[in-house]
Amino acid sequence: MSFVFSCLRVRSSDLSVCDNANSFLQSVMWGQFKSRFGWQPFSFLIEWEGYGSSSLLALCRRLAPAVSFAYIPWGPELPANFPSENRNIALAELADKIKALLPRNIAFVRFDPPWFEVEGKEDNHNEPSVRVSRNKNQKFIRAAADIQPPDTVIIDLELSCEEILGRMKPKWRYNISLSEKRGVLVRMCNERDAAEGLETFYALLKETAARDGIAIHSIDYYKTLFEISAGKNDLRLYTAVHEIDTLAAIVVLFRGECATYLYGASSGVKRNLMAPYALQWKAMQDAKEAGCKYYDLFGIPPDDDPDHPMAGLYRFKTGFGGEIVHRPGSWDYPYKRIVYSLFRKAEALRKKIRDGKKRK
Repeated sequence: MSFVFSCLRVRSSDLSVCDNANSFLQSVMWGQFKSRFGWQPFSFLIEWEGYGSSSLLALCRRLAPAVSFAYIPWGPELPANFPSENRNIALAELADKIKALLPRNIAFVRFDPPWFEVEGKEDNHNEPSVRVSRNKNQKFIRAAADIQPPDTVIIDLELSCEEILGRMKPKWRYNISLSEKRGVLVRMCNERDAAEGLETFYALLKETAARDGIAIHSIDYYKTLFEISAGKNDLRLYTAVHEIDTLAAIVVLFRGECATYLYGASSGVKRNLMAPYALQWKAMQDAKEAGCKYYDLFGIPPDDDPDHPMAGLYRFKTGFGGEIVHRPGSWDYPYKRIVYSLFRKAEALRKKIRDGKKRK
């Protein structure tokens, strides 16, 4: 089937239209949360003629006086029967259609398309690339920096616990067992002690950021995430404690079929007790018990390059034995070419500086 513009209709809608989005990044909760930190959410209902409809969340942010951009994280969520060969064409059509529904000062729209391929599978039908065509109508440009991690590891929670453990590397199973035998206790903070737990988590996060050279948000960012999620999503904070020491902590979001590991932090003390392994295993078990089908470790380097500044993260997450998944990454559709060109150069420079700090 050849796709034409008349097959796609978009109209503005209330944010509640995103209630049933598959990804938390396209949910009402995420729109409300980001609105507290300088983003303006816009929601749409898309009718894919012959295939059904879906919601779309776009987040707009000011770049400079009279200049903004729109960002669509892991969207659009296409109907299940939508032909994969038409995805990229539909994406370009969508970018053209929503222009009139966004603020007039939008210089470009950035997409993080949700489709993906699984590494090592020959029968992939989820192409990872948004091709940049020579055709002038195909305006997509690969972003200078990704916003969401395009590469990740996903654990199949429909397997038994024994099968999940069996797919892990032997050292990972050993570390989980060792942590338990050495007396590391994994606790989930409930609403009553969440405030104290977040203070502990943030202290560990600052230590981790200083050690690994990564940027973090203020503590209000994480507190607000828990506040906005209350009653809408199952956001959990786990801590690993040994004697009087809190060794590590993670934040995991349970939503629908997927549990997503969002944030992690660890102390430099008692690292031989392997607390991060115990934390991940506990979260996986709880997610399985809650009815989730997948556990997303949410972000790894694109491959196992030992020189990558986050090579240790790749080894840690892939050791849990899940499938390695590759998404397209961030792609931009410029509306104002000159303004976008200036932004792209500035973003590329910031990324170069940031990557340099990580390598150091």
